[in-house]
Amino acid sequence: MTFALPVMVYIEDTDAGGIVYHARYLHFMERARTEWLRSHGFGQQALMDRNIQLVVSGLSCRYRQAARLDEQLSVTAAVTTFSHCSATFEQQVRRSDELLVSARVDIACIDAGRSRPVRWPESLRAALDETAAAYNRMS
Repeated sequence: MTFALPVMVYIEDTDAGGIVYHARYLHFMERARTEWLRSHGFGQQALMDRNIQLVVSGLSCRYRQAARLDEQLSVTAAVTTFSHCSATFEQQVRRSDELLVSARVDIACIDAGRSRPVRWPESLRAALDETAAAYNRMS
């Protein structure tokens, strides 16, 4: 199951020529993952209150086309695989049907106090399992 977040490109996202700065796509993807979590009933603050943080442990990104000022984009987030304390998201930034950026983002679940991997909370693990299974059925 792929989650999609609409994103408008603002002046703060662009360089002097009105083209989206390459690192801003990572911000857009972070927002999409955060909203994916929220759509499954998990807020970042609630996880932090449980001493759990989700951190990027790996990233592979391919830029294909540039987005520009005032364009409406769609940023997707889909869990493809997960283990006891990590998950992989496939993400895309699109302008209508045109693929602009694709990325594979590895996320680790860690104990915030010790900066050590910990198992996913059971309810979050269930959401990861459900969405990874749905994604893999569609692939």
